[in-house]
Amino acid sequence: MAARTDIGPPNYKTMLPPVIERNYGDWLYHEILKPGVLMHVSKSGETLYSVRAGSPRLISTDHIREICDIAEKYCDGYLRFTSRHNIEFLLDDKDRVEPLIAELKDRGYPVGGTGHSISNIVHTQGWVHCHTPATDASGPVKALMDEIYDHFVEAKLPAHVRIALACCLNMCGAVHCSDIAILGIHRTVPKTDNSRVPNVCEIPSTVASCPTGAIRGDMKNKTVTVNEEKCMYCGNCYTVCPAMPIADPDNDGISIWVGGKVSNARSAPMFSKLAIPFLPNNPPRWPEVVNAVKNIIEVYASHARKHERVGEWIERVGWERFFSLTGIPFTDQHIDDFDLATETFRTSAQFKWR
Repeated sequence: MAARTDIGPPNYKTMLPPVIERNYGDWLYHEILKPGVLMHVSKSGETLYSVRAGSPRLISTDHIREICDIAEKYCDGYLRFTSRHNIEFLLDDKDRVEPLIAELKDRGYPVGGTGHSISNIVHTQGWVHCHTPATDASGPVKALMDEIYDHFVEAKLPAHVRIALACCLNMCGAVHCSDIAILGIHRTVPKTDNSRVPNVCEIPSTVASCPTGAIRGDMKNKTVTVNEEKCMYCGNCYTVCPAMPIADPDNDGISIWVGGKVSNARSAPMFSKLAIPFLPNNPPRWPEVVNAVKNIIEVYASHARKHERVGEWIERVGWERFFSLTGIPFTDQHIDDFDLATETFRTSAQFKWR
């Protein structure tokens, strides 16, 4: 018998619903019966129904208990959380699907997020926990999802749209590869307090933490300086040196990126690219950010072809046309001027004028 240990995660196979355990690796196909409801069919003929409900990322113990009570009532306690913070209830009895959906709606849980819809927004920690945020995470996500709620419970978009938010460019969210990305940005260098550096910072580690080599250490005087021309405002130095805070309420804000995707269906995976360089932080509802993202979604929905992701649509019509259709001004801030930027430039003489 293998030695038991509490190191690492438990074996997930001990928590599988019996129908999945019996048919593990032997599934034929799945169908989306309606937004939020999938039917998975195995080679044995058994079926599994997954019902997806939206949920916040940050939840209370009471909320978890309520979710578990619903799972106990309808699916023998089996559920899972998706990578985008949705809850999926796993049932093997079709007759329980509609009663489950009805109770979820009565309790205020939206059912959807599958197929050609907008799934829940994956996001980072924000002001509630992170030490380097340039914006909040839960706040803008809540404000935006309130406005695009219909796209979660319905599936009427050309393709599925994945939205992500990272509260700084260290991006523990998926902003680098999402259809639409909301990224918090700092615009000023860290405010170094050299009176504290000798007591709370290790200078060699602080210097090494900078990805652009913008920090120089003075070991004799136990101080550090920042070269503003090299600084990319990532805040990574503050992670290892608390005497270099980067938060700036007057200058921190949000940028919007578009066109990323992980999928390799129809076209290769893509990185997100800059659409809007800066929008202000205006809590609690972030109206500028919400309106900007809604505008991009609506223009995409009106002009993209069926099954065409945001990035694929932009590549087809051209970035000139994208800026024209969305009304987003093109500025010098859209032009990459960082080291090795020439490798990212479009060098073809072909332009797609509006």
